[in-house]
Amino acid sequence: MDEKKSLGVTAHNETLTQATKSGLADPADRRESFALNLVENPLTRSSPEQAVLDARAFAESHQMAEHADLFGRAALVAREPQRFEMITELTEDERAALIYERDHKWHGPFMLWYSIALCAIGAATQGWDQTGSNGANLSFPQEFGLVGTPRAEWIVGVINAIIFLTAGLIGAFIVDPLNHYLGRRGEIFVTACCLTATPIGSAFAKSWQGLFAARFVMGIGIGAKNATVPIYSAEMAPARIRGALVMFWQLWVVAGIFLGFCANVIVKDTGRISWRLQLGSAFIPSFILGAGIYFCPESPRWLMKHGKYASGFQSMLRLRAHPIIAARDFYYSWIIYEEELKEARGAGYFARMWDCFAVPRIRRANYGASTVMLAQQMCGINIISFYSSTIFEDVGYTPTQALYASLGYGAIQVVSTIPTLFLIDTKGRRTLTLATFPLMCIFLLAGGLSLLKTDGSRGEKIGPVVLFVYLFTICYSLGEGPVAFQYSAEVFPTIQREQGMAWAVCINNTFAGVLSLTFPRMRTVMTPTGAFGFYAGLNLIAWFMIFCFVRETKQLTLEELDQVFSVPTKDFIHHELTVWLPYFIKRHIFRRNIEKPPPIIAAADGPVGSRAA
Repeated sequence: MDEKKSLGVTAHNETLTQATKSGLADPADRRESFALNLVENPLTRSSPEQAVLDARAFAESHQMAEHADLFGRAALVAREPQRFEMITELTEDERAALIYERDHKWHGPFMLWYSIALCAIGAATQGWDQTGSNGANLSFPQEFGLVGTPRAEWIVGVINAIIFLTAGLIGAFIVDPLNHYLGRRGEIFVTACCLTATPIGSAFAKSWQGLFAARFVMGIGIGAKNATVPIYSAEMAPARIRGALVMFWQLWVVAGIFLGFCANVIVKDTGRISWRLQLGSAFIPSFILGAGIYFCPESPRWLMKHGKYASGFQSMLRLRAHPIIAARDFYYSWIIYEEELKEARGAGYFARMWDCFAVPRIRRANYGASTVMLAQQMCGINIISFYSSTIFEDVGYTPTQALYASLGYGAIQVVSTIPTLFLIDTKGRRTLTLATFPLMCIFLLAGGLSLLKTDGSRGEKIGPVVLFVYLFTICYSLGEGPVAFQYSAEVFPTIQREQGMAWAVCINNTFAGVLSLTFPRMRTVMTPTGAFGFYAGLNLIAWFMIFCFVRETKQLTLEELDQVFSVPTKDFIHHELTVWLPYFIKRHIFRRNIEKPPPIIAAADGPVGSRAA
């Protein structure tokens, strides 16, 4: 095996020397892939004694000499995370802290929970704005004379869509320079300021052109925020609960949707200014985000990436319950980061962006991230989020009743998302999406067909539509909703994380913009039933894409995912079709008691997802 493909760990100075000698800056070398089916801990390639020496050398060469002994012990823990109780070098206090961490999955310091919660509040901005425009769609077109013509329908669609188009096509791609110069916290602060000012600007718009301009700028802020906050959350969260903590993003998106619907109902009787209040109220969560972000520590991995190792370790100390846990996580991150540097050494912004499509390991991660992001728009949830009040009004509700029905939709999203906090790191991302997409197809199609009923009482006509929309929403909240941004934030290597997430956000928001732009006209040309049926069909296509390209990532560290995506796509699909699918049919459809086959990708200490950290 050549030097590039070896994951052996040496002391810091030797690592840099070997990287230089091996010519790893050659772009052709960076195009190669490990293609391993085993998620192997690279520290096991060294003896325990050598691992300690390497860790001490790392600490001493990065202005952390006072922590050299701590890093030596942490390297032993990182080398054998399942057998730490047998490590005699640990103190009793350190051993007790590691045991407590193992036995209490949700244990963590206040700063970890504060940072994750604050980022989650920032997600409410997007949900609140969606529902603000949802309610405003009932009245602002009349305010600006945008009714009764195809041109007016397109203008309404453009006003609704522009925040997603600029988020995907502009905001997502300024993430890398903003993160580079400002850091994760600085980028979040700048976008929070933008998203505080632009909803207020929307509320004071004097024409549809002014409203369009305010939402144009708002979209840039949303795209930049959407690409950074999930990364920031993922880089702070421990692997054992990373999915659940990062999933707070989706929980607060839907909380923002619910709060936005609440605001719509509260201001519904304020007359002609109701739509202005509905749009303007979206500044509240972004204001809270901007005011609180600098109380959070900077991302340890961002500081590591920028050579600020001592500061990065201090951040990690604030985010972990004990120094031995912080040292273990920080040192292991550095070990894998050095391997990533060998593949990307000397690569600039555009080279790293191109690597998202050219380097096999990163391209496979890009397939998965792009698939879940695109599937979020293909499933049709946003025709409900953007236009539920309009849809409910079409089937016979009054505007006030439509707002209350939409409020129920928002409440169901919040309640249904909560169980996924516990499922996403046990059942896994892939399992949840594969299980829920067929159900979403059925319920969306049933809701569309229910719109055809024209006889009977109003309750008989409206009830089935509302029921199937709510059932569809429950399935979405248990699967695709929480998975999309969480999955995309974790699958890319540290070197390409900003570029990869930028592309994923571009996919998500651009197609959200296309959906928002086309649905008003689609509703007229295809009828609501045709539109619902169209998106029901897309659910089946999305399921097939997820089956082929989305790999399981539960409970693996961000660094171990590098090898998860080293298995070639054709091998992965072949395994799923010839091994997993027959097992699923025999076990869950024909109810045969057969042994579960081994996964194609396994951790060194057990199947994928079995590791606690």
